Amino acid sequence: MSGPSQVKDVPIAAGAEGRAQLIDYLASGVRPEADWKIGTEHEKFGFRTDDLRPPTFDGERGIEALLKGLMQFGWAAVEENGRVIALTRDDASVSLEPAGQLELSGGQLATLHDTCCEAAKHLKEVRTVAEPMGLGFLGMGFQPKWRRDEMPWMPKGRYKIMREYMPKVGSLGLDMMTRTSTVQVNLDVSSEADMVKKFRVSLALQPIATALFADSPFTEGKPNGYLSYRSHIWTDTDAGRTGLLDFVFEDGFGYERYVDYLLDVPMYFVYREGKYIDASGQSFRDYLDGRLPAYPGQRPTLKDWADHSTTAFPEVRLKKYLEMRGADSGPWNRICALSAFWVGLLYDQTALDAAWDLVRDFSLEERHALRDGVPRHAFKLPARIGSNRNGTVLDLARRALEISAHGLARRAKLNRNGADESIYLAPLLEFVDAGITPAERKLERFHGAWGGNIDRVFDEYAY
Repeated sequence: MSGPSQVKDVPIAAGAEGRAQLIDYLASGVRPEADWKIGTEHEKFGFRTDDLRPPTFDGERGIEALLKGLMQFGWAAVEENGRVIALTRDDASVSLEPAGQLELSGGQLATLHDTCCEAAKHLKEVRTVAEPMGLGFLGMGFQPKWRRDEMPWMPKGRYKIMREYMPKVGSLGLDMMTRTSTVQVNLDVSSEADMVKKFRVSLALQPIATALFADSPFTEGKPNGYLSYRSHIWTDTDAGRTGLLDFVFEDGFGYERYVDYLLDVPMYFVYREGKYIDASGQSFRDYLDGRLPAYPGQRPTLKDWADHSTTAFPEVRLKKYLEMRGADSGPWNRICALSAFWVGLLYDQTALDAAWDLVRDFSLEERHALRDGVPRHAFKLPARIGSNRNGTVLDLARRALEISAHGLARRAKLNRNGADESIYLAPLLEFVDAGITPAERKLERFHGAWGGNIDRVFDEYAY
């Protein structure tokens, strides 16, 4: 969840001309293949090393103090109401999710080697500041120990509006805000047709990524019956802005159809002069007509449209690029692996064609069965693979990883040791070879060596 966008404040025209502006805005992200970049984002839970509680925003051991400490590494402060709520450096940022989950939104990088170095550098900087403060950080999909009412709230206007609105549209939205963490990758497209194919492939395969990265099996110190509880939470957050977007697979899908979808996503806010105006549940279509109840007589700008596009939370999100949203957060090597998985599938044409062949015959019902079943069953969920109707998600994951590895090898982006980017798939291949998810590995330890004590996860899996 980002803050207000940096798009220029260009007024949106009335009628058909304005609608064309909205379409052109999304299409303006098209880049030739030679200019494609990789943008990786990852979130993590902070905890105090003495009592394992999440740090508050204020205080000597608070999140704001941590952000200020990171400024020694060349980060510049972003303030809201005089408080430091984010940092920027070049084209990267460090920001806060609602309960203080620390997020790195990485720069636009050329290779996965660069991405992995960026993640490692960030985590080293965070450790340098956090350890003297008695703070640690953990990468998992869901907060394993603390109740929702024990999580702090960050003083951001956007989150205040969402906090009040979420209970009106779902029962788990506040958990999504305060107790989940994810890792995502943003990838480019070369044309509208390229966007459509990549969107369809990544939507259909998003449950496979959820299974590969499933790492949220605990709630309030006990197993919750899921392997990716984070993924399950999205099924009861806000149906008006989440889900699989079945229309992406319909004939004629393109930028125009996605604009129509965004226009129907209920608004959260209008951002003006450093303040958030509560427009929760209101219509962007009314805003286009100057009839927004929260901001009467005013019409939107492209900046408003860019902000609004960040308030839709489907499994794959289209901005000026495609954003993969299906994975639980995890350790350093799985940050790299998430980007590697999708770059291998989508940034090589042969791999993209093979991935499309893998999913093109999925019916709407089969796509939804995968989405709905994977959070609980992950690799063990039955799944069709071509004519084989007795396969499992594990079989699909194995095939998708094979396609991705070949795609990365063909990209032939080598590190200083002559290795290509497929090396970053290693942790995923390990889980597939074992037939076990990260969540199941933690459950084994919980029931075994940990003796049912969830506190051990903070010792053994902190960054």
